[in-house]
Parts: sequence; C-alpha cells; structure tokens
Amino acid sequence: MSSVFSRRNFLAGGAGLAASAFVRGVKAEEQTPDQMLNELIEENQDSSLDSGFDNASRNVKLPKKSLPTLSHSTAQTTEASVAQYEAIVAKGGWPEVSAVAEGARVGVKSAAVPALRQRLATAGDLELNSGAPDVFDSYVDAAVRRFQVRHGLRPDGIVRDATLRALNVPADMRLAQLKINAGRLKTLSENLGNRLVVANIPAAQIEAIENGVAVTRNTAVAGKPDRPSPDINSKIIQINFNPFWTVPVSIVRKDLIPKMQAEPDYLTKNHIRIYDAKNDEQPPSQIDWYSTEAVNYKFKQDAGNFNSLGSIRINFPSPYGVYMHDTPAKNLFGEDFRFASSGCMRVQNVRELVYWILQETPGWSREEIDEVIKSGERKDVKVAKPVPLHWVYVTAWATPDGVVQFRDDIYSRDGFGTQVNAVKG
Repeated sequence: MSSVFSRRNFLAGGAGLAASAFVRGVKAEEQTPDQMLNELIEENQDSSLDSGFDNASRNVKLPKKSLPTLSHSTAQTTEASVAQYEAIVAKGGWPEVSAVAEGARVGVKSAAVPALRQRLATAGDLELNSGAPDVFDSYVDAAVRRFQVRHGLRPDGIVRDATLRALNVPADMRLAQLKINAGRLKTLSENLGNRLVVANIPAAQIEAIENGVAVTRNTAVAGKPDRPSPDINSKIIQINFNPFWTVPVSIVRKDLIPKMQAEPDYLTKNHIRIYDAKNDEQPPSQIDWYSTEAVNYKFKQDAGNFNSLGSIRINFPSPYGVYMHDTPAKNLFGEDFRFASSGCMRVQNVRELVYWILQETPGWSREEIDEVIKSGERKDVKVAKPVPLHWVYVTAWATPDGVVQFRDDIYSRDGFGTQVNAVKG
C-alpha cells in the first residue's frame, strides 16, 4: 500500500460528524484529535476483558472538522483518490464479510472476524496485524466506528445490518462512485463565493461555509426516494420565526386525504384548519374525504411546538417550492436512513445555522433570535445580505486530509441501481 493511501490518510471518519458523535458533553474544539480517538476506544472498552484488549495510544488523527464537502480542494483530492481505489481493485478488492458477523461488537470471538479485519484493513481503517485475528477487540471497534463515520452511519462500533451492507459494497462500485463524483465536484466547485450554505442530499447534511471553512455542520432529513429533494442553486433571503404551515396540494393529496380516511380527527389533533376560496374556515365534516374534493381547500397548521415546521423556516426562491426548516420529530436525526420528507430539508440544531445566516442582518443577534423564538411570536426577517445556497448530489468525496467518504446513491443517480445503496428505510 502506497504512502499516499496510508492508514493516517484513511483512518477515522467524517469531519464534524465524527466530533459530534464521539464526544460526550464536551465541545469538539476543546479536545485534541488524539483525545477524541481515545474516548472513542474507551467508550466500548469492557474492564472485564483481559490486557489483550489494548488501550494504547494510536498514531492516527481524526479528520479536520473544518473541511467542507464542497470546495476546489475537495474536488482535487477526490480526483486523486481514484488512483488509490484503482490500486485496491487491481489487487482484487476486499473480501465479503459474512452475515455471521452481523451484530458483532467488542468482546466477540468469531470465525467471521478475520474477514472483517481484512475488509477494514484494505481501505485503511485498521492495521491488519493489530490484535488476535479472530477477536473483535478495541482495535476493530475503533476501525468499525471510523468506517461507519466515513459511510454516514451511527458510529456505535456494532456491525448492524446497514454497516454490513456498506462493508459488502464491492470495491469496483466504490471506485466507479469516486470517478462519477470527481466530475460532479469539479463542476460544483467552480465560482464558489466566500460565504455560502451547502446541503449534500445523499449525506443528509448541511454546511455553512465561510472563507473555505465549514463553520457549522447540521444533520438533515432529506426527501424520500419517491419525493426527492431537488438540486438547487439559489439564495437564502428570509427567515420565518414561529411559522404557520400551509400544506402543499401534493401533500394534501398523498398524505392528508388518506390520514383523514383512517383518522377522522387527524386535522383537529394536529391543529390544522381548513379554509375555502373565500378564506372562511370550514369544519372537516364538510369535506368528502373519499374524493379529491379536499385539494380545492387551503390547509393551514397553527404555529406552535407541534407545527411541522417547528420554530424556524428558511426561505429561498426556487421553482420547486421547497425550503429548510425545524421539525418536532427530532428522533429522525438519529436514524441512519434520513430520507423522510416530501422534498424539503429538515435541519437539526437549525437555530445555530440561523445565527450564522443572520450575522450580517442588524437587529438579529443570538439573544434577539432566542427571545423571539421563546415568545412564540410570528416574525419574518429579511436577510440583509442573501446567502448563496446549493443543494447538491454527492455520494463520494475525499477531503484534503485524505479521508474518503461514501454515501448511498439514494435516488439511483449514479447509475448502479441498488448495488451501492447500503442503507434501506
């Protein structure tokens, strides 16, 4: 294995996500990469295990949190990583990990572990000769977590179904992904400004980028495969605090009508009001829910902590009528499969993103933003300097620290069907 394709280059997972997942109760900026890695190893360390389960320091570094997915440097590094994966493919790729390994975690001794070790070592997540071959020790635990972060999975160190499927995507498929996305990134990275927001749809992740640095990174929930989030080049122009939600006709047709057929009190329970063409409120009993009559009415959900948009909506012009917003369904952000919306993007910790968007808008400090949200008052704010926004489709990339990341081709746009779709909803 060449020095370019080194353990240092590939070990450890994605920037930002790694820091947030590995560190408990301490800001990532307050810890060194070695401290974070040690915490990662020790978290699953069972004190009842013997000294073979090693806690010795590693000579590896976690990736830099500040590196953005979309940049000229990332485009260059991704293109360079193609040769590294060509070398892997030329040597026969990596072994298939047996289904027997599913559920494996630290402390397990199994005949399936050697293949897992070989698979992790081939892509640089593990030094092959670390520990006993058939034991899932702390070395393997840390390597599995690094692998999980590089593939957008929860870094719990356990070979669950989604991790097993990601492990078994063939090396030639990963190589093909890199080639396709190297071209995408080259085009997407042209003429980027100094201050922008990028949402990578397959990663279900949003970054605020300033002067080439990812200053915030937010987990997202993107569109379902049958209701995909579109590629967008726009500008963020407005923030709505404590918004109402006017239900789109497509959701009335696909979701509300079936819901009302199954639960006649659904609208009442969810504080959704019905208005006719004269803007007069109508009772749900006035509508024949076994017809398409409902699409002729306007459905509006009251503001509140139950509102589908949560406390914040981020607006930008586009022909698709989509936006980014908060959500009361916070549990979705903890899922491996985060494609559950009707095309819009739900944003975890959206307030942090809005703090940054409104930095240059007078009268909207962090304290003032917090106060208006707390008050529950409906408030619309025009962004003083509209922020460029890009929703992009990137399923493979390598940041300048050499860490290669892959995501599912959730909308089958890479041309490989389901072969590189490791996570299923």
